[in-house]
Amino acid sequence: MRPLLAAAAASVLVMGPLVGTAAADDGESVAFTMSDPRITESSGLVASRLHKGVYWTHNDSDDGPYVYAVDSATGKTVATVTLRGVGSPRDVEAISMGPDGALYVGDIGDNLDGSWPHVWIYRFPEPKRLADQTVTATQFTVTYDKGPRNAEAMMVDPKTGRVYIASKNEDGGGLYEGPAKLSASGTNVFRRIADIPLWITDGAFSPDGSRLVLRGYFGALMYRWSDGTARRIDQMHVPLQRQGESVAFTPDGRSLMYGSEGTDSEVWRSPLSGDDLPEAARRAASSSPGSPGSSSADAVGSGADEPGSTRQFTLGAVTLAAIAALLIGVRRLLRRER
Repeated sequence: MRPLLAAAAASVLVMGPLVGTAAADDGESVAFTMSDPRITESSGLVASRLHKGVYWTHNDSDDGPYVYAVDSATGKTVATVTLRGVGSPRDVEAISMGPDGALYVGDIGDNLDGSWPHVWIYRFPEPKRLADQTVTATQFTVTYDKGPRNAEAMMVDPKTGRVYIASKNEDGGGLYEGPAKLSASGTNVFRRIADIPLWITDGAFSPDGSRLVLRGYFGALMYRWSDGTARRIDQMHVPLQRQGESVAFTPDGRSLMYGSEGTDSEVWRSPLSGDDLPEAARRAASSSPGSPGSSSADAVGSGADEPGSTRQFTLGAVTLAAIAALLIGVRRLLRRER
């Protein structure tokens, strides 16, 4: 139990200073609810490139080599993809889209806190038709230069195709960079390039590659991304969910989609504004008067650190989230001991 308490305490210390008004007027709303009874531990989320309104997701541990396509208009699963040639997944935690139009699935979790000497990434082309099918995936073996890590966030740079992983540690995680090109025949060593002051459960690049968001149970961090370098620009509110495990940009880059584990889990849409908007979305907004992000109130510099900002949230909400995380940790611990 001690690591769980340390993790919750560390996250509260990171997010605790954000005391202000609750983010009730930020335009957040439930976008859809996943109605498939098989999806009980949705741990990753990414927008389809080929199918409008569709998001790809997967379960956490105790499932199998399955990826689900969910229609955001209905919340129904419209395709189940079975991965062939990847063995038995252990703890699938993340999914991302590469510039090559392939889906990358991160079997990178380690509930035993770094006891596995290696983890895996699976890659397969996004199916052109939405139907239940089996596809052959390429499997990549991954290790870390600082030794084994527990991680839940994997992101593919939409410009370069390089893969990044954010570890999830009790005292804050780290951002790890993979090789320029993954090798299916050897071991791919990911090297630590930055510290992340938050317990990370997922991350995503914006479609244009100019922003990187990393989320936890209690909040999110937005970074400006350029040439493999992350510069932090905002500390953000996230919806209070039963177990916030995923985040994805919408295809237009103007909003974030936040997902959660659990049956009938809700996916929330949170509009972006100001400097949080990716560059392509900012240009589109500025050329369309009256569109989201084009008002003077959304100018660069109006951020979450200003007193009274609606991006701030109450310490009470953080405390509740910390308690929820502890309960979740207990549940997972008991599940592993069974």
